[in-house]
Amino acid sequence: MPPLTATAARVGTDRAADGAYTARHLSVLEGLEAVRKRPGMYIGSTDSRGLQHCLWEIFDNAVDEALGGHCTRVDVILYADGSAAVHDNGRGIPVDVERKTRLTGVELVMTRLHAGGKFGGGSYTASGGLHGVGASVVNALAARLDIEVDRDGQTWAASFRRGVTGEFAGPGPAADFARRSGLRQLGRVGKKVTGTRIRFWPDRQVFLRDARFSFEAVTERARQTAYLVPGLTICVHDERLAETAAPDHDGAPAAPAPREAEFRFDGGISEFCQHLASSDPVTDVLRLTGSGRFTETVPVLDDKGHMTPTEVERELEVDVAIQWGTGYDTVLRPFVNVIATPHGGTHVTGFERAMVRTLNDQLRAARLLKNGDEPVTKEDVLEGLTAVISVRLPEPQFEGQTKEVLGTPAASRIVAQVVGAQLKSYIETPPRGAKQQARAVLDKVVSAAKARIAAREHRENQRRKSALASSSLPAKLVDCRSTDDRSELFIVEGDSALGTAKLARNSEFQALLPIRGKILNVQKSSLADMLKNAECAAIIQVIGAGSGSSFDLDSARYQRVIFMADADVDGAHIRTLLLTLFHRYLRPMLDAGRVFAAVPPLHRVELSNPRKGQAKYNYTYSDAELHRLLLEFERRGQRWKEPVQRYKGLGEMDASQLAETTMDPRHRTLRRIRIEDATAAAEIFNLLMGTEVTPRRDFIVGAAAELDPSRIDT
Repeated sequence: MPPLTATAARVGTDRAADGAYTARHLSVLEGLEAVRKRPGMYIGSTDSRGLQHCLWEIFDNAVDEALGGHCTRVDVILYADGSAAVHDNGRGIPVDVERKTRLTGVELVMTRLHAGGKFGGGSYTASGGLHGVGASVVNALAARLDIEVDRDGQTWAASFRRGVTGEFAGPGPAADFARRSGLRQLGRVGKKVTGTRIRFWPDRQVFLRDARFSFEAVTERARQTAYLVPGLTICVHDERLAETAAPDHDGAPAAPAPREAEFRFDGGISEFCQHLASSDPVTDVLRLTGSGRFTETVPVLDDKGHMTPTEVERELEVDVAIQWGTGYDTVLRPFVNVIATPHGGTHVTGFERAMVRTLNDQLRAARLLKNGDEPVTKEDVLEGLTAVISVRLPEPQFEGQTKEVLGTPAASRIVAQVVGAQLKSYIETPPRGAKQQARAVLDKVVSAAKARIAAREHRENQRRKSALASSSLPAKLVDCRSTDDRSELFIVEGDSALGTAKLARNSEFQALLPIRGKILNVQKSSLADMLKNAECAAIIQVIGAGSGSSFDLDSARYQRVIFMADADVDGAHIRTLLLTLFHRYLRPMLDAGRVFAAVPPLHRVELSNPRKGQAKYNYTYSDAELHRLLLEFERRGQRWKEPVQRYKGLGEMDASQLAETTMDPRHRTLRRIRIEDATAAAEIFNLLMGTEVTPRRDFIVGAAAELDPSRIDT
């Protein structure tokens, strides 16, 4: 019988004719068959995300060598044929024969699940690859995988096809393949030269046809890892031709070229924290470091091959970098052995608990919180905070192969102890020149708590008004009669457009809410300031589903919200301000695809002699579309009234024109506003609407060259 770790049983769903269910209905997947049968269990999915995860498995193994001090450079290469490679100058995978399986170290690591050098504790004190399935899973899902190892003065090589060892007759995965075990010697190298080079071609029988590696995702991961492992150089080469290339100095399209990026940061997570910060700093970057020991019971294989529960002592190292800024957003990046844990875990729980407890104690000691005052909460403490939490420990317990949540219980206690003690020391006895910064932290946290309490009281007052009075909605709201799936709320720019929109709307299901001028930029305002703004408060009140973390999508009074502003620069600015409000406080509406922008026309062309069945009035939505329409009329020999009417705002249209072009569902055009990449969207809002002026100015100056001067009204 094969070893249990290398097999998986699948229960069949078919039944014999007589309904019997016997052992013959069971099937056994040997070795890497289980991976190919259920790839989602190991890499999450078979789209680009799962493909990227395969690259991370190989990349993380190289980084583990750097964590142990054995590697100084990692190269990641994306080839034009869809393959990817990772090179490192670490110790190299062992090439000698393992006595139990009689396989070389390379074959053992690449073909057996739960096999590797990270279980016994002798080879790696801390590593990101812990389940022993990473490399073998990639191998199982690769149409071809080539590996070269420099070790003991020789270069050794092996090739695999869907997890089977063998040799290819030529380049690429389509070459003829013959099974054979063992390693090949390619040549000699210097005695001190070591390293591993792995290149794999994803199996298109498993992965979706359009799955591909993302250069941006690889460079972001490389930059992040270089911050976390000071002194490690990571170079990313993209040999695929760029899809779009910038024009050369003559204006002609330049020949697409490979892309390359190199990262090395000797400052570690302090530099990373500064890089992530999105607002002006209130404090310098604080480093909170320490370690703690704990014991855990783990099964250990004894000499007789039995698993025996054994008490093992572990050490957990904590390294945290934090910085408070003037903004309101929280940026929290947790890592375990250089592996990002985006969904947190016990180390994040310990960090947050220590921050809240320590700052509450310090605020009461400084008499900024008095007896009877509410304690500050996690939201108050984390407002405007940028934090990088890095812990290192042998054999951490992750939830799932994708390692997105740390489950080691002792991490919470040790991280809380280290962070609490270090933060208390900083506030009570700050370093030279940092006394004002320590006080500024306390003041900022108290200010955040006051704003939170004021916002809660405002919401409670609004709820009481809603319960006691039916007239609690803003007087300027022009509501609709229906609340079914057709209901729409138009947020209209100005009272002049409101008058026309009242006549143009379908009062059965279309409601109107006018806003006066430009609403508050909530990206650089507090929650309390936002609620004090009449326009913002009215929008939240009319939608009726709350705001922020308490927003309940099912309670929204309207199925769609439509921004209806003029087709000019001011209108675009108003739409951006409204989008900022929705992104920050009404985000589920965007996630659900229930926010739209109306598209009013720019021009109206009136034909002098319309033919039978032809519309007398024609609307266009861009200068290019107008030009094409006039050329078409000219070709047909039709005349139009000069000058062509150009709308400067919604108020210039009469009700029938507004209904026909912008509001009537049978004729109008709406742009649905969606968020495809939450992180990129947040960065764009910070860039365009945040407190940092310099990046916005640089963006405007840099993008100015792409503007066509002939399209500017002067």
